[in-house]
Amino acid sequence: MSTKEGWKGRFYEDFEVGDVYQHPLGRTVTTTDNIWFTLLTQNTAPIHFDHHYSAQTEFGKPLVDSTFTLALVTGQSVTDISQNVMANLGWDSVTLPLPVFEGDTIYSQSEVLEKRESRSRPNVGIVKVKTLGYNQDGKVVIGFTRTIMVYRKGHAPQIRRLSPEQAK
Repeated sequence: MSTKEGWKGRFYEDFEVGDVYQHPLGRTVTTTDNIWFTLLTQNTAPIHFDHHYSAQTEFGKPLVDSTFTLALVTGQSVTDISQNVMANLGWDSVTLPLPVFEGDTIYSQSEVLEKRESRSRPNVGIVKVKTLGYNQDGKVVIGFTRTIMVYRKGHAPQIRRLSPEQAK
């Protein structure tokens, strides 16, 4: 039996302008997700956590906290975009064209818009992506651009994992 190395994410050299990555995991948003995230971030808007209140709005039900949607879609992109990130430099042009509701399943994809070498750090490069999050009906619910500083091959900190055999 041989041990196979798992996916380690992309490094600066692996990004090509125009590439589109369909991120592999979707996530169904639950009532608990919405209430916990809303209250953890001290968002006091009752449209996110008070079902009676939200039933009286034009939506008729709670809206998922938009910052949860931003965090979720960013997280979905990590395996393809920022597994080897040194730093996030910013999120820009965040748009929320449609609401997200409890019970919606969110998927995402990212397109590489730009890449350039860092002027101040030879061990990293700068990559800019446009990420879209969409629901189970294929309708876009969030879009944003994100700029990251990502390690070059051979320059990321090493992750050392001991297998049970090595730990003996």
